[in-house]
Amino acid sequence: MKTIGPGVNEVRADSEGLQCRVVYVATFPEAVYVLHAFTKKTRKTPKKDVELATKRFRELCDYRRDK
Repeated sequence: MKTIGPGVNEVRADSEGLQCRVVYVATFPEAVYVLHAFTKKTRKTPKKDVELATKRFRELCDYRRDK
């Protein structure tokens, strides 16, 4: 998901009208970081979910930079 950050990906699982999403980043050698997981009922991802994943990605990058 380029809108969130470089290297951020999404796993999609659709079942009986529910769409489950897991947004993660796996470009760091020490771990795979799950930024956000949520369900949705429409095709469009709500803005609040994108904003939350983006915030967490930025916090993760800041944390890694400070180490």
